[in-house]
Amino acid sequence: MAILLAPTEGAHLGGSALTQTMWTADEIAQLCYEHYRSRLPKQGKPEPNREWTLLAAVVKIKPAADQACGGTNRRAQVTKEVVSMGTGTKCIGQSKMRKSGDILNDSHAEVIARRSFQRYLLHQLHLAAALKEDSIFVPGTQRGLWKLRPDLLFVFFSSHTPCGDASIIPMLEFEDQPCCPVHRDWANNPSVEASGDLEDPEDKKKCEDLGSPVTKKMRHEPGIPDSVAHHQSFGHQESGPVPPSVSGSHLTAEELAAVTGMAPSGAKVVDVHRTGAKCVPGEAGDSGKPGAAYHQVGLLRVKPGRGDRTCSLSCSDKLARWNVLGCQGALLMHLLEEPVYLSAVVIGRCPYSQEAMQRALTGRCRNVSALPKGFGVQEVKIEQSGFLFEQSRCAVQAKRADGPGRLVPCGAAISWSAVPEQPLDVTTNGFPQGTTKKAIRCLQARSRISKVELFRSFQRLLSSISEDKWPDSLRMRKLETYHEYKEAASAYQEAWSVLRKQAFGSWIRNPPDYHQFK
Repeated sequence: MAILLAPTEGAHLGGSALTQTMWTADEIAQLCYEHYRSRLPKQGKPEPNREWTLLAAVVKIKPAADQACGGTNRRAQVTKEVVSMGTGTKCIGQSKMRKSGDILNDSHAEVIARRSFQRYLLHQLHLAAALKEDSIFVPGTQRGLWKLRPDLLFVFFSSHTPCGDASIIPMLEFEDQPCCPVHRDWANNPSVEASGDLEDPEDKKKCEDLGSPVTKKMRHEPGIPDSVAHHQSFGHQESGPVPPSVSGSHLTAEELAAVTGMAPSGAKVVDVHRTGAKCVPGEAGDSGKPGAAYHQVGLLRVKPGRGDRTCSLSCSDKLARWNVLGCQGALLMHLLEEPVYLSAVVIGRCPYSQEAMQRALTGRCRNVSALPKGFGVQEVKIEQSGFLFEQSRCAVQAKRADGPGRLVPCGAAISWSAVPEQPLDVTTNGFPQGTTKKAIRCLQARSRISKVELFRSFQRLLSSISEDKWPDSLRMRKLETYHEYKEAASAYQEAWSVLRKQAFGSWIRNPPDYHQFK
């Protein structure tokens, strides 16, 4: 779905030489919500009044010709198109990981949207290789390499704050307590997912009235500065901000220093929203103290699981990595002159802190240096929309009032890519929905965005290009396994090595034997 809109005030072409107003956070949110309603099937969506889910997407922004050429017509039309979308709240445990690359380890919406985006990029490279003019790629300066058209940019949208570091949001003493309070046993039970399981079934506290319809724009209270309103809360999502169960105690100056930098001047931080994501081995770890010092900020974290610990890093960590290495991954870097970066990240109405988002997505990597040519720490623009996702936890909670049964996260994940063949993919537990144990090894039992299927798509792309037009990285030696192809992307691997050494030294990496499939 491509929509032509006259740009409005308030958002600029982040990460680009173009400076004209191109989009607003509300336009991006509305476009994604409409795409979700009209283009995604009922299959895989939450059961009404019983389930909730999370939504993420990548939106392509293309200015009108006069803007791309440096024109001054600020009202010129801009094309905004959703090119990938994902829903999901789940993540498999370490014991369920497979060495065949045919299961989705991480089905959080942001990861599904990014893998769907990689599928879109593969299709666009097919078009470029076939010399189709409608591709987003144009020839680069080196043999076999392509680069993104200079007039394009991509905005990442998520209906919720990313789990992990970005979800550690300060609570100010004048704020109302947020909705969906957690059960007091949560802090002592690390095996429980940060989802509906945290809520006391007997707890009668509900989300505040969100109005009708639930997707109407939430406006800040008059007299409250924007910097304060950013912290106001409307519920939490799986492994995202979790309202604390213990009121904050007064802290020493040293303990408060980690979070008070995020608070508006003069406002006292009394507690923090908590994330269910756990610190990775090797990191300093959380203090567990009551109040605002419960978490230590800036750490790498893994997503929670039901007893079986996961190896999937939090969405905050993954977005920070993509902001340095690009969204295309190692395989596609063989064919690209430069990484494909996001110009902006837009978050829907939810618990939110501008400062926490900046710390988690860009601040932790700000001092990374000596990256190979083409790679760099991006100054990604971060904004929040005032529109609430209609199937978010808090929106569903508000609509169902005192309805029977528990509100639970939807177990399915939906992938959508702007590709001509089979754009949709609905999975549960990492496999296409409906897959039986007996059918797991069949070709039909593979998600189209699983590692092995994206690898097959990449191999099909290479087979459509004559070898004399391949880039040098693919011509130096014969490559066979997924691991060999990834490691041969030398510039990408060098950038990843620099990032780990300077910022993310405790990042959990899958053993090489999980990448030996062909």
